[in-house]
Amino acid sequence: MEEFAALFGAHQRAVVLYLSSLLPTQADVDDVLQEASVVLWREFSTFQSGTNFRAWAFRVAFNQVRAWRKRQQRDRLLFSEEFLSAIAEELNAEHEYFERRLQLMSQCLESLPPRHQELLALRYHHGLSVDTLGEKFGKSIDAVYRLLSRIRSAVHHCIDLRINKGEST
Repeated sequence: MEEFAALFGAHQRAVVLYLSSLLPTQADVDDVLQEASVVLWREFSTFQSGTNFRAWAFRVAFNQVRAWRKRQQRDRLLFSEEFLSAIAEELNAEHEYFERRLQLMSQCLESLPPRHQELLALRYHHGLSVDTLGEKFGKSIDAVYRLLSRIRSAVHHCIDLRINKGEST
């Protein structure tokens, strides 16, 4: 049980990011993550200690996405099985790159002025509307949208600069 908890805890964020790339909504990600977690726990006795837990968890998660897709057959906007497999393979191949970008994003967010950090946290972590943010910060809705856009661009630019310099964590 302790080994499972340690391994799952270390790789849960990667599994969430993986599922987020394969599913249309956060609610779907949450549902499939819960299903995958149950399967991972139930099948943990078949996992060979010392092998790649992340790869195994991704495979289980991918199978849960496939099961979810079968339940969603009525939705005409689903991607083909071939497309989904191609995306899954690409995500597996590029996992380290995306993980590195995520780590750099955390660093870049920390380097923002506190007021910008607060604005991002209120908008994306707490889900406040742009209207509410405008009232809170005494800005028009358009000004809040422009500020959020500038902050996102600055973070993106910071990440790109650090990647180009070869920085890691």
